[in-house]
Amino acid sequence: MNYIQRQLTNKYVDLFSRRKWLIITILLISLPIGLGVYLLTPKMYQAVSLLSYQQQKINPNKLSPDVADKIRDIVSTLTQIVTSRTNLEKLILELNLYPEARQNLPMEDIVDSMRRAIKIEPSTQGDIFRIAFNHSNPEFVTKVANSLAAKFIEENLKYREERATETSAYTNDELLMAKDVMDRKENTMRDYKLQHYNEMPDQQDSNVSRLISVQGQYQSNQESIQELERTCVLIQDQINNRKQLIEKEKKEKSLTLNQVTSNDSEESVSNETQLERMKIMLEQLLSRYTEKHPDVRRTRAVIARLEKEIGRNGSKSKRRKGSGVGIDSDVDTVVLQLETQYKNVLLNIESLKAEKELLKQSVTQYEQWVSAAPVREAEWSALTREYGQLKKHYDELVAQNLEAKSMLNLERRQKGSQFKIEDPARYPEKPIKPDFAVIMSVAAMAGLGLGVVLTLAIDFFDGSFRDPEMLEAALGLPLIATIPRIETAVERRQRKWRKFLTLIFFFLGLLAVAALFGFIWSKGYIVI
Repeated sequence: MNYIQRQLTNKYVDLFSRRKWLIITILLISLPIGLGVYLLTPKMYQAVSLLSYQQQKINPNKLSPDVADKIRDIVSTLTQIVTSRTNLEKLILELNLYPEARQNLPMEDIVDSMRRAIKIEPSTQGDIFRIAFNHSNPEFVTKVANSLAAKFIEENLKYREERATETSAYTNDELLMAKDVMDRKENTMRDYKLQHYNEMPDQQDSNVSRLISVQGQYQSNQESIQELERTCVLIQDQINNRKQLIEKEKKEKSLTLNQVTSNDSEESVSNETQLERMKIMLEQLLSRYTEKHPDVRRTRAVIARLEKEIGRNGSKSKRRKGSGVGIDSDVDTVVLQLETQYKNVLLNIESLKAEKELLKQSVTQYEQWVSAAPVREAEWSALTREYGQLKKHYDELVAQNLEAKSMLNLERRQKGSQFKIEDPARYPEKPIKPDFAVIMSVAAMAGLGLGVVLTLAIDFFDGSFRDPEMLEAALGLPLIATIPRIETAVERRQRKWRKFLTLIFFFLGLLAVAALFGFIWSKGYIVI
């Protein structure tokens, strides 16, 4: 196996050695052809504008586009806007691009062609991206790249302001809707609370306290009425006793002084008895009330009057013993005072009874309010069940609306995130296409490949035998001997001349190719 491989290797080495001038000739021919391809290929120039994305220094809220979007999303969105047909068509007409194509092709095809020539690529690191434009005219690429960069900045400002305006309008509409719902809900709650204010759960403790207080007042009022009624009975008894005494005195006017004295003593005894009763009643009242109570004051006044009357009756008895004068003049005054006091007590009773009715109505009212509190609590809970969520949603919308307005004001003042041209597009000094090194490498590889293919093809169609073993295999006969080729002097001279002429032609061809490349290079047609 190794022997066969060595034979094949020797065969191909000998083959390429014999055909080396063919391969070199084809290689030399391929270089000018590659140069021609390079010269005939339209040259494409590229201008690049470098932009940076500057984050805003003032970021008042979470609705800012810097929070909502990333740099790649923003660049992608603005790329679609900048490369839209409207913007590109306007740019083509302003810069007079593709004049020949506009005469033969529809504008849609020209816009698509220009869109393919535009490359907007974000950087893998940092907030930087590049805008590149390819065209055969180097002046156009510079203008277009700078125009696209300026358009990018313009559209970014417009886009951010529109977004901020839409956000502000949306939050404002949502806020108005939420406010309307909140107003209706609060009006319903207000009307319900005004209608059932005293029956609300938060008034229950106050109502219970007032109910207990009113019930105490009602009980005290009842007791006061009873005491005044007893006072009326006592006063009525005093009036009746006084009237009986006066009648008795009138009948005994003709009696002697001793009889008068005796009657006076009886009257004094009656007054003393009444005085003792009033003192006992005063002690009972003081056990219940203070000195400022009206019943206590009235009782003390009656006691004082009785004590004064008893003292006055004693002095009258002494005067009557000396002069024999009667007592008719004092009787009517006492009765009149008692009757006046009796009427006052009756008026007080009537006033207390009227107050008692009002207190009774208040007790009934407070009892109704207290009993209705659980029902109102259930109704109020059902009414206010959604109010907490509505209030929270409304407060969030208020905050978002304020933030959206701040963001809109920030964008209108152009204080938000902006694109800045860090490196504007410049006039390209050399084309990016075609690449001279690539084309010449391809041409050399093609020439070399073509020479190898032609060498193999010639060997394939060549029927001569150059190896004894191949002759034995072809004829099927053993090879006895080989006769080497014997060159004559003439053949040796011819071989030397052919070799010399071949070298001359090779060097002439090499010089011609080098001169051609040097001439083209000197003219500036070759750019590396």
